[in-house]
Amino acid sequence: MTTAVSALAACSYADTATMLTAEIVAHKQIADNTYRLRLDCPEIAAKARPGQFVMLRIPERTDPLLARPLAIYDTFSLPVFKIRTNPLQVQPNVFSAHQTHAPHRYADFVYAVHGKFTTALKDLTPGSSAVVWGPLGNGFQIPAVNHLLLVAGGIGQTALLALGRQHMGAAAYGMPLLAVPQAQAVTFCWGARHGGLFGDVDDFREAGIDVHLATLDGSIGHKGTVIDLLDNLFASGVPPTNDSLHIACCGPEGMMAAVSHWSSARQLPCDVSLEAPMACGIGICFTCVAKVRDASGAWDYRRTCIEGPIFDANRIEW
Repeated sequence: MTTAVSALAACSYADTATMLTAEIVAHKQIADNTYRLRLDCPEIAAKARPGQFVMLRIPERTDPLLARPLAIYDTFSLPVFKIRTNPLQVQPNVFSAHQTHAPHRYADFVYAVHGKFTTALKDLTPGSSAVVWGPLGNGFQIPAVNHLLLVAGGIGQTALLALGRQHMGAAAYGMPLLAVPQAQAVTFCWGARHGGLFGDVDDFREAGIDVHLATLDGSIGHKGTVIDLLDNLFASGVPPTNDSLHIACCGPEGMMAAVSHWSSARQLPCDVSLEAPMACGIGICFTCVAKVRDASGAWDYRRTCIEGPIFDANRIEW
């Protein structure tokens, strides 16, 4: 019975999704090979919750034919633009966070250029359009904790900003608005190969989140992996060892596996947002399956698009 109810609830994510053609209102490069896209899609933005995603495709193109999944970075009620030196001019491709309690209309997505789809996507300009379907997936469901620790690798920050803003009380999401217990503190640890891969880090700082960076070449922040950064922070008492703590993680699979093992060794709860390749986004094609253990310890395949993308890290067969 529990399995049947869970499957029914999971199907509802796709059943309630909206497909529409959305106008691109801003699009810019924010880091090496990394871009930020803003869509005018009120039917999706109003319902979206932290950790959910959309399927996006370029209109009137058959190569590539299939849509691609993009994590929802953040949603907004109104677009806010930074003003140039001349106060009468608006710089239309510069992003800034803005939040009111009105239903959200705009959704932001951050992606790295890799492959035919993203190579074509980066050339779309404001005023053009994209076909988008969502929101999809289960999203994060973090319990009440004193300290929320966000851990990202690569462009894994895309799944974590809205979650951090939500638990800092800097933003509210969903329709109706979700009632979410606020954490006393949120810490964000982000690892990358070099400093040129960090884009829009101030989005996290402006939400009141404590930001720590790590690079393999030492160009910015702690020199080493994000695991090295975590070891260093915990050795220095950040966060305090007596805090109730929950980890939310997103990034390359090997990095998420390492964070999962790290958290398990310390008996810390950890949720991960899997980034499996998807062809349909609605659970039909089974291309995005992951091995997930049940309460008995036996594993079975679970679809990242329907049962996920958020999973308990300790239940995944890495």
